[in-house]
Amino acid sequence: MESSSLPFGKKFSPTTKKYREFHRKSITDTEGFWDREARRLEWFRPWDKVLEWEPPFARWFVGGLLNASYLCVDRHVKTWRRSKVALYWEDEAGNARTWSYSQLYAEVNRFASVLRKLNVRKGDRVAMYMPLIPELPITMLATARIGAIHTVVFSGFSAQALADRINSTQAKVLVTADGGFRRGKLIPLKEKADVAIERTPSVESAVVVNRANIDIDMKDGRDFWYHEQLKKAESYVEPLPIESNDPLYILYTSGTTGKPKGIVHSTGGYMVFNHSAYKWAFDIRDESVYWCTADIGWVTGHSSIVYAPLSHAATLVLYEGTPDYPNPDRWWEIIDKYGVTIFYTSPTAIRMLMRYGEEWPKKHSLSSLETLGTVGEPINPEAWSWYYKNIGKERCPIVDTWWQTETGGFMISPAPGIELVPLKPGSATLPLPGIDAEVVDEKGKPVLSGVKGHLVIKKPWPGMLMTLYQDPKRYKEAYWSRFPGVFYTGDYAIRDTDGYLWLLGRADEVLKVAGHRIGTMELESAAVSYPAVSEAAAIGKPHEVKGESIVVFAILRKGHEPTDKLKKELREHVRKVIGPVATPQEIYFVNSLPKTRSGKIMRRVLKSVLMGKSIGDLSTLEDEASVKEVKKAYEELKKLVKAGS
Repeated sequence: MESSSLPFGKKFSPTTKKYREFHRKSITDTEGFWDREARRLEWFRPWDKVLEWEPPFARWFVGGLLNASYLCVDRHVKTWRRSKVALYWEDEAGNARTWSYSQLYAEVNRFASVLRKLNVRKGDRVAMYMPLIPELPITMLATARIGAIHTVVFSGFSAQALADRINSTQAKVLVTADGGFRRGKLIPLKEKADVAIERTPSVESAVVVNRANIDIDMKDGRDFWYHEQLKKAESYVEPLPIESNDPLYILYTSGTTGKPKGIVHSTGGYMVFNHSAYKWAFDIRDESVYWCTADIGWVTGHSSIVYAPLSHAATLVLYEGTPDYPNPDRWWEIIDKYGVTIFYTSPTAIRMLMRYGEEWPKKHSLSSLETLGTVGEPINPEAWSWYYKNIGKERCPIVDTWWQTETGGFMISPAPGIELVPLKPGSATLPLPGIDAEVVDEKGKPVLSGVKGHLVIKKPWPGMLMTLYQDPKRYKEAYWSRFPGVFYTGDYAIRDTDGYLWLLGRADEVLKVAGHRIGTMELESAAVSYPAVSEAAAIGKPHEVKGESIVVFAILRKGHEPTDKLKKELREHVRKVIGPVATPQEIYFVNSLPKTRSGKIMRRVLKSVLMGKSIGDLSTLEDEASVKEVKKAYEELKKLVKAGS
């Protein structure tokens, strides 16, 4: 990987000396470092021991008592921040609501009272299946306030997926909404929830937010309207002191195959880690207006919308909608309206908006922006540069963050809150303080710079998952057995000559072509580096000689038309960027790609189309029309091939 970097003028230091020294000290005396960081929060009782480490199980700040709800609301309303805006909410139609910290505090208390009256106690599980509305973070904070454990289920999931997660946790209460809206379309959430509840005997009560104002079935004695219950609630519920290692939440990862894993995060370690990481990465201040475009149903929403920003008393923006509806400048319009200073989104969304051209962001000043961020997958240099130029106006640093559901918070990222190191388009830069990361070969030995290897974390950190819910054996096997004694992330990475890390995607998303292992991320990045291509997805197709052949689905930028000449040029471009072994055998030009609503491309869907197999459950797709588009492109290509032969 290249070692050149992007300077940002005199405002930022041109070296990494200060940061590297800070990081070195943090991993030399890990416990002392995290002890100091933990003292930045308010505890009801201090800890007896910073870390109990019985590999692979960690217990952080043992004996310490705190409460996540208290940290996010109570301590702020004791200051001038009580009248500060906690969150702005807006939907696709332009309907908007504003909540101050005192209003947020009041409703969190009242809903905590509602949960207690529904017989929810410490350690009980509360499931949530809601659109991106303020009542979702309120419910999470109310649950944490009384020591219960929440499990948020993404509202795009099917009734069966919801039922599976409720049954796994044995949740006592489900909080949902009558419906939600996406691209102007009503999503009947209560209808789906009713189907799920029929299959989940543990659910005693369902609380329903009146979001869509539609007629729904309400079962007497089981279903209760959110707003009606608030009227009967007490105005104050004392936050329960929670031992640091009591669970805060369970969040299920949703792989394309296999049983979803229930990631369990602690209260103390998770809150300490995220409070520090978000200060380092985004330099959150009292005047910050922070917008993360993720859905709260994913870990990005848990950490980046709820717990970290609110622990800093930031002002949040919540938007219930998609980036290009009703127009491709919807996001840029919102940034100007609310004066967003920190904007955090996914590379997938950036590449999608690139397709519409530069004229849409040019309609807006975007002058309030100070910092840009990316999350969810490695960002290719072309998308990085477009984001930097057209959204950041070449003045905002891009905080490219690498982390996982399992890590709880940022692990590798620029840290302008400490020192903004020179940035490199496409690199997440350096590990954050307290994170001891390494790139190793198949035998667990560190690789040389420029050599691809497995990314591992050598020491425990406070934000790490405690275990997999009711499955400690799988926890050991999945994360600690590949390389004994270190955490296996499952991602490939390269460390360049400056020590910067370049993430290359999942190690299990690798094609084996003629004995060579090639990551899908490498192929997709090479395709997108071609000027005419906006987005790309690469998959493998069985090949009698090579084992697998490479198939690329590509979306063209505005102003480019699919032609045989363009297809040939793209094929040669990928070959030139990676090497002859990476030459795509087939290329399809399509208008859309099948993605989940979190923005991840569903490669299994593409592969199923190619192989003529059943596509399976598409309930999490952003747009099912994209699958039809892929099918159509494939059928047209088959006709062309047949005609040419």
